[in-house]
Amino acid sequence: MSQPGGDVTEPIIQVDRVSKSFGAFTCLSDLSFSVAPGEKLALIGPSGSGKTTILRILMTLESIDGGHIRIDGEDLFEMKRDGAVKPADERHLHRMRAKIGMVFQLFNLFPHKSVIDNVTLAPMLTQGAKRAEAERRAMELLDMVGMADKAKAMPAQLSGGQKQRAAIARALALQPKVMLFDEVTSALDPELVEEVLNVMRRLGRETDMTMLLVTHEMSFAHDFADRVLFFDAGRIIEEGPPDAIFTNPKEERTRSFLKKIIAAGQRV
Repeated sequence: MSQPGGDVTEPIIQVDRVSKSFGAFTCLSDLSFSVAPGEKLALIGPSGSGKTTILRILMTLESIDGGHIRIDGEDLFEMKRDGAVKPADERHLHRMRAKIGMVFQLFNLFPHKSVIDNVTLAPMLTQGAKRAEAERRAMELLDMVGMADKAKAMPAQLSGGQKQRAAIARALALQPKVMLFDEVTSALDPELVEEVLNVMRRLGRETDMTMLLVTHEMSFAHDFADRVLFFDAGRIIEEGPPDAIFTNPKEERTRSFLKKIIAAGQRV
């Protein structure tokens, strides 16, 4: 894979012929794609097309039925031991998970802990960070997402947009190489959406973090992403730069989907 300037680098994420079913329902079918280090990738498509499932698989919240996934050069669900390839054990999965952060649609903050305690908990438990250092880093991150003044607040005292910004700070606290965003604005009131998108824009500008974004916010995906994947029925139907996908899609299924989005009042 070529990077700007002609350098060839290994993908940070390599998905190779992955399949996943839930009972009789095939969710992902022979899915393959790769993501370059630092790339901003938008996953779009109708509900139920497999977008969120692939994020959950990358976080090891779901397993796969077939295929392989490599993260940062290592197989996600397999490991080598005693000269043989074996299913990954919990220690391997834990180490791989540390490379990835995820922000969920419904925040998933601990309701009985303050904002700063939500942000410091994982570094202290999983990385052995001392409280003072974890709190210093947490305050830097809360400042980045515009939440420093809410550090001592409880989640019940926050708006939906504030909860989601706190959740972004919490995911960043583990310093992941890859950040996954799963419909992070879909549970928010319309007037709160922009404050969360602004935080993501800042992350895109100020960090070299690889970011995968599942979203129905087409105008944001157009402006934010380096590349767009259009999913339908567990497959990638079309992929390319945002301008190509949103202004001149090649596939009829992509055109049909975007026409419905525009008819619903969204700008692409």
